[in-house]
Amino acid sequence: MITIDHQDNLVSVTVLGEFTLGDFREFEELARYKIRFQGPVNLLLDLREMASFTVDMAWEEIRFSRAHSGDFERIGVLTGSQWLAWSAWINQLFVDADVEVFDDETEARNWINA
Repeated sequence: MITIDHQDNLVSVTVLGEFTLGDFREFEELARYKIRFQGPVNLLLDLREMASFTVDMAWEEIRFSRAHSGDFERIGVLTGSQWLAWSAWINQLFVDADVEVFDDETEARNWINA
């Protein structure tokens, strides 16, 4: 399950429990809309409450990242998991954006808004 908040050029996604393909497609729809009408956006992914993700969601995330590699300026990832932090760094290979990993939401939001 996800919750999405967006304002100006920031899209904030919080994942609660399992991150599914349906959840990711909900994010994709909003991201595509904002990119089309506002240009590159910033993204804040809060994965601190994510318990797991589905394989089809992971595959879609890679496909989406490659298709929209230049459409994000800054991507902040909130997580306490070292494995997810490494995954975020690896994902940076697929996007032309600044990617940073945080464990503090205030720091992440300050960095994105700088």
